[in-house]
Amino acid sequence: MLLFIGMSLLIFFAPLPQPVQIPKDRLIRIEASSFQFIPGEIQINPGDRVTVELVSTDVVHGFSLDGYSFELKADPGQTATGTFTAGKAGVFRFRCSVACGNLHPFMIGKLQVGVNLLLFRGIALGLLAIAAALVSLRKAPRRRM
Repeated sequence: MLLFIGMSLLIFFAPLPQPVQIPKDRLIRIEASSFQFIPGEIQINPGDRVTVELVSTDVVHGFSLDGYSFELKADPGQTATGTFTAGKAGVFRFRCSVACGNLHPFMIGKLQVGVNLLLFRGIALGLLAIAAALVSLRKAPRRRM
């Protein structure tokens, strides 16, 4: 049992090797319309210099990125452009920052900077739980009827 506890702590807290990515200049075009962003999920590398082109196709829309001081506002049929450097790794939400209609609160997207370490740690913990269950089933005394 102590072995499984030790392994789970190792999975939680051990630093995982990450491939070194050379920062790049990226241009991301995001279309905002009818309570959605297209694309709704974006993946970049830490250190990338990102230029966002926000295009509004119907009404005034905004783009606000959680975790960064980055915000854009685009009028209908217009493109707003801004640049930021992805200095923080993790998963960040972006949302419309202008009340654009009834479903405005659901206009959310996801920016992933770097590798999703939480996914890999979750998979490892799931596999460890399966191994612990198999070991405990093997050690359980069998009853005779």
